[in-house]
Amino acid sequence: MKTTRIGLIGDFDPTITAHDAINRSVALYRQSAVPPFEAQWINTREIIPNQGGTIQDLAGIWCVPGSPYENTLGALWAIQLARTRLIPFLGTCGGFQHALLEYVRNVLGMPLADHEELNPLAESLLLTRLQCSLVEKSENLVLTGPGKFGKYYASATIIEEYHCNFGLNPAYEPLFQSGPLRVAASAANGEVRAVELAGHPFFVATLFQPERRAMRGDMHPLVKAFFAAAHGHAQA
Repeated sequence: MKTTRIGLIGDFDPTITAHDAINRSVALYRQSAVPPFEAQWINTREIIPNQGGTIQDLAGIWCVPGSPYENTLGALWAIQLARTRLIPFLGTCGGFQHALLEYVRNVLGMPLADHEELNPLAESLLLTRLQCSLVEKSENLVLTGPGKFGKYYASATIIEEYHCNFGLNPAYEPLFQSGPLRVAASAANGEVRAVELAGHPFFVATLFQPERRAMRGDMHPLVKAFFAAAHGHAQA
């Protein structure tokens, strides 16, 4: 049986709660997963766009919280690789923000789209500071998308946890209302909190941090579904 190898794309920091939670999620999955299953932290400095290197032959790519990344272009290329090669992908918090950025630049033809945290003077700020910070906050969400996202939950309304200050600029929300990369969950005020890519085996990005559930000894259904999709990809 082939090894299911997951790449955790980001700059590991043991003081970041989400990174600890991701390691705990991996440990929880290993208790029930069909071995062999490996999850490897890959620093964005190690990723060279348009080259395989450390991320070749991955069965799954998780772009993790902790942005700004040391190598933004490396993170964006890993996301592009997952999107174009149909590799199961999960992006959480910073991973969500960069998944939107990669898609808008490379699919929607807006190469000048940017992130306020990286380039606050950019003309086209796709990602901007949230009106209300979501650092160490929780909020109720409504599942809105037509895809598979809602099937991972037992309810149409959910509560999720955050640690972020940046999100999708509301002016650009129409870009994700009808195309392949579509809104999957929204806050009560309508702000986008998750997206899903139609036609992809598993491509989900969330502004919230589902991995945090592992801090309480439980695996989030999205994380479990991502790992399972990666296992299926590895064995295909």
